[in-house]
Amino acid sequence: MTVAVVDPCCAGAYAPASLVSGGLGGTEATVLRVAGALSGRVGITHFQKNRCAAEFGDAGPMRPFDDVFEARGISTFLVINSWKVACRLRKAHPEARIVLWLHVHPGRHNRPMAGRLRAADVEIVCVSRSHADWVRGFLGADAALRIGHVHNPIDDDLLPDATPRDPDRLLFASSPHKGLAEVFTWFSECRKAIPGLTLAVADPGYLAWETGPAPEGVVFLGKLPHRAVIAEMRRSLCLFQPQTTFAETFGLVLAEANAVGTPVLVQRDLGANVEVAGDPAQLVDGGVGQAIERLRGWRAMPPVVRCDPKFRLSAVARRWSTLLGVDGGTAVRSGAA
Repeated sequence: MTVAVVDPCCAGAYAPASLVSGGLGGTEATVLRVAGALSGRVGITHFQKNRCAAEFGDAGPMRPFDDVFEARGISTFLVINSWKVACRLRKAHPEARIVLWLHVHPGRHNRPMAGRLRAADVEIVCVSRSHADWVRGFLGADAALRIGHVHNPIDDDLLPDATPRDPDRLLFASSPHKGLAEVFTWFSECRKAIPGLTLAVADPGYLAWETGPAPEGVVFLGKLPHRAVIAEMRRSLCLFQPQTTFAETFGLVLAEANAVGTPVLVQRDLGANVEVAGDPAQLVDGGVGQAIERLRGWRAMPPVVRCDPKFRLSAVARRWSTLLGVDGGTAVRSGAA
């Protein structure tokens, strides 16, 4: 079994060491975790945009993107986000299985992708059930286009510990384009009702974004190693991301926060929020008054939260093994995933 993970969209080359140093988006972190979990059972080679030289590591060889069109001996190509590259690969590799591993919501100008993917016999794997349902509706796809899902993974060893929580500390741990300007507005109103609240902002730093002036009480943590972000989750009252504009296809930080026992405050009926943070206590659908009420309750008695076991890396790796037909099994087309 030989698999190519093709990333034509990344801002820069990345490798397993990037999981420790920080600054990765959820897509890149997911790619590395899944590749690392499967690397002992399947040969994986990565082809990445903006990579100038080959690199070798635990997750498989890392090669420049353009090499993928001349690569030989690869049975399955997993293409990150770019349906056009997936279709180009069909011409270069007519006998291979080609999967579009979709981590985003395609824009309206991409509606023609359904017919092109069908014609090229490319299947789609999304990162949550809600994401897959959205893509089916967006494409108006018939049964000839296979669309399945495998969740993004979180580490098996992310568990609650004895770290004391600061009832005044809220945390935003995402790129600022994911609604931070609106979160500032929510936080400012919450701080008027609960003086002393602070909002720590951990920005992975892969995308500059204008958010306007930060309100009083905001602390910028900058780019942190992953372990430091987890430490911030452990000590915070909650992950505070009640914005209404950016729909997550999965929401890795939500699952990670719940895994260490930290509640999240997010909008109901936005992206995958209900699927990932399904406890109604973590979902808001009213105005800021509802958020203030929730924070006051959590300050008095923090809720007990856990992540769904199917988000754990071991469970996700089993789903990928089934989909790819690793260990002698029969490969499952993504529409059944």
